[in-house]
Amino acid sequence: MAGRDAGPAGELEVRAAAAALAGGAIVAFPTETFYGLAVPALDARAVARLCDLKGREAAQALPVIVDSVAMLERLVVEVPPAARELMARHWPGALTLVLAARPEVPAPLVSVQGVGARVSSHPLATALVRACGVPLTATSANRSGRPPARTAAAVRAAFGDEVYVLDGGTTAGGPPSTVASLDGGRVVVLRAGAVRL
Repeated sequence: MAGRDAGPAGELEVRAAAAALAGGAIVAFPTETFYGLAVPALDARAVARLCDLKGREAAQALPVIVDSVAMLERLVVEVPPAARELMARHWPGALTLVLAARPEVPAPLVSVQGVGARVSSHPLATALVRACGVPLTATSANRSGRPPARTAAAVRAAFGDEVYVLDGGTTAGGPPSTVASLDGGRVVVLRAGAVRL
């Protein structure tokens, strides 16, 4: 189910991608760094298919994008004040915060520290989450161990018609999102990236 090749997406293409997700497709979409792969984050079967497609190690938790703190609360036990402060400063943006996961969150999304989520600053990523109305996975659009894709063409080269592509043009690349958790009120950087803490 390949996406359109006519260039960067608009509102109609976002709606079509959301419909493809609702129909069971895995959708590639642009973020502020690289293309990501989306399935509904709380759909355990869809998440398992995504892991199979990527060949991803079970020990590597899949990141998630949301459109708001309210949507984040569907995934996490609580959003502590220190997390809210970081969100106010760095969301939308390339900061993934890892917080204690609710029991219903599929295992491939959960690490020892919890589930990692962020609000993307890319307008198409945000539009896709809003169109779907649910948290979406945002793992990089590449086979495990391969470089992440910056273009729709690179996604198609890696996956062919196994994913639906929401073409947002060339992404910025650069460092991946910064990943951080909280130990009490202390910020712990789990992966250095685009946001400096």
